Amino acid sequence: MDLFSLKGKIALVTGSSRGLGLAMARGLGEAGATVILHGRDEQRLGLTLESLKGAGLTCYGYPFDVTERKAVLASVDAMEREVGPIGILVNNAGINIRLPFEEYKTGEWMSILDTNLHGVIHLTQAVGKKMIIRRSGKIINITSISSTIARPKIVPYAASKGALKMLTKGLAVEWAPYNIQVNAIGPGFFITDETDELIRDEAFDGWVRERVPAGRWGKPHELVGTVVYLASGASDFVTGQTVYVDGGWLSTY
Repeated sequence: MDLFSLKGKIALVTGSSRGLGLAMARGLGEAGATVILHGRDEQRLGLTLESLKGAGLTCYGYPFDVTERKAVLASVDAMEREVGPIGILVNNAGINIRLPFEEYKTGEWMSILDTNLHGVIHLTQAVGKKMIIRRSGKIINITSISSTIARPKIVPYAASKGALKMLTKGLAVEWAPYNIQVNAIGPGFFITDETDELIRDEAFDGWVRERVPAGRWGKPHELVGTVVYLASGASDFVTGQTVYVDGGWLSTY
């Protein structure tokens, strides 16, 4: 089991004050990593930080907006100076605005792209430059089954996640000579604050349960095994891949 140990590693998980990001951050911490939590809401981030510390995990918190490049660069420099070298980066921060395509305003479209794609680019460049110098690193991008399939009212979201999947492949090829593995996780439908409205919609909930071979929504902790695997030495020869954690959604028709 030493293959999966993260002892001595430092992991930055963006968008980790709640939801899937929090579940993955907690899982990485339980596997031995020192975890750096991130969120835009400083108060919520502080509460999450205290909760994980109370559970015996070693963690730190840094609030900043992933869409602001200067803030990202300054924050990453501060993390490396105050906590240590970041060996694992989980790009999880993301947003979605559900609308018919013809009704999106430019600001709404750009907000989705800025967070889901450009924010990942900012973080990955900032952390990746340091990983290149150290000739070691694990980068895990959180995409979605929407990087592969389409459904109504989420076109910009799907476009951003599709681009993120190809960013994963491109970086995996370019940075493999530096011993940096770049992979992605594509969650299906999970129970989070973000999906609460969809879960309460009886028609949509019924559609998901009927469509998913497992017959249910995913639970946040069910991402932990995959993120620990991709962050650990067990995946040292795995790069450019997207692992879909979807209860079998993409395997059916």
